[in-house]
Amino acid sequence: MKPKILVTGSNGQLGNELRLMAEREDKLTFIFTDVAELDITQPEAVKTALHSLHPNYLINCAAYTAVDKAESEKEIAWKINANAPEILAHCARETDTCLIHISTDYVFDGKNYRPYLPSHPTHPISWYGMSKAGGEIAILKSNVKAFIIRTAWLYSRFGNNFVKTIRRLASQKQDLNVVYDQIGSPTWAADLAELILHIILHQIIPSGCEILHYTNEGVCSWYDFAISIVEHSNLN
Repeated sequence: MKPKILVTGSNGQLGNELRLMAEREDKLTFIFTDVAELDITQPEAVKTALHSLHPNYLINCAAYTAVDKAESEKEIAWKINANAPEILAHCARETDTCLIHISTDYVFDGKNYRPYLPSHPTHPISWYGMSKAGGEIAILKSNVKAFIIRTAWLYSRFGNNFVKTIRRLASQKQDLNVVYDQIGSPTWAADLAELILHIILHQIIPSGCEILHYTNEGVCSWYDFAISIVEHSNLN
């Protein structure tokens, strides 16, 4: 029987990249859901889905990602980023499903100019970061078999992201103001999807919860990234 994979939050950047890969992958059975099909903040809905489907892997791509807006929508951000992963983890443990949860570099304060290691203690400074760290803690406490994959500055051909925003603004304005004191590693969502696919195809399942860091190679500031986007888009 082919491994079965349940994907939540599948209408986002990473979820859509996984959809594309699923179209060419005949060794796996994918079930894609978003909030309309499965509200992961509802314990009974999640429990029913996992107990009826019995997936081998559960990939949680769902997240509240509006970093600034989270400061004024703390309750909903916490519900999606912290409470929902706890629900998923407990239900996945009950069905012996391996959870693959996508997290973020915002669980750190960003003051370290060297790459963070998975072993570094978290120190979020925004509510978004705190809510994502809360989700990680809940998963770690649940004793579920899981991968927590922290990534950064995700962009893709789907949805809204920094690349699309800069392209749009550069076509409308002569001057753009972009911060230069924040450093990160822009990451193509399709590459992250390939990593997840590699884990599943090789049926890698940790004995407990393992934290991974995955980004594309290299670092830059938001300013450097914006300059590169404009140059490669043939915009002035």
